Amino acid sequence: MLEAMLSEPLPALTDLALGLVALLFAVRGAGAGVGRTWRRMFWWAAIAALAGAVHHAFVTFSDAWTGPSWALISAMVVITISYALAATVEDVLGPGRGRIFWALRMASLLAYAVLAAFGYYGVSTIVACEGVTMASVLVLWVLAYRRAMPGSGPMLVALAANVVAGITRAMPSSLTELVGLDPVSLYHLAQIPPMALLYVAIIERSAMPSPASAELDVAVDDDASAR
Repeated sequence: MLEAMLSEPLPALTDLALGLVALLFAVRGAGAGVGRTWRRMFWWAAIAALAGAVHHAFVTFSDAWTGPSWALISAMVVITISYALAATVEDVLGPGRGRIFWALRMASLLAYAVLAAFGYYGVSTIVACEGVTMASVLVLWVLAYRRAMPGSGPMLVALAANVVAGITRAMPSSLTELVGLDPVSLYHLAQIPPMALLYVAIIERSAMPSPASAELDVAVDDDASAR
């Protein structure tokens, strides 16, 4: 029944599930104290996944529209990663210190736009263009962990889980079929636990002082002791 209604049923339904989870975190984030940049990351993750559900369900019926549709969704994923980097910079280095990282992001976005314009878009292109960005996110949280910044441990766990999820995308179908899923569908579902871990880690971070406010507290304490 679903095969008759949907072009790619399993990828469509699993992308829908991922999108709904991301949407839930985006909506609940404001009330839970999640920072604006992190909320924007969840919003874009939700938009990309829900657009992916529509793509797999209906757009792939058309050979003419499949390519442009996937290029647009890939661009949404790139924007999502951009917000992940921006939020990480704010948390680890403090507000107002992300200019150099945004310069890297613009270079990465430009590289992706050029490759997409020539028909090279999709997961492999995203990995190639966004490798530096994701590496920057990981390095910053490792730096935060080495400096014993509160909440950095859960963030690294969430990032590690995301790396494991990414590995499922490269698994051969002969392995993923053991659980009744194709690699794309398994990848969609594998992204849900890391997203939940990230949301929990962000909430823990939001309840703690930012680097800037922590430095201010130290300065106030030093001034009080000097008196």
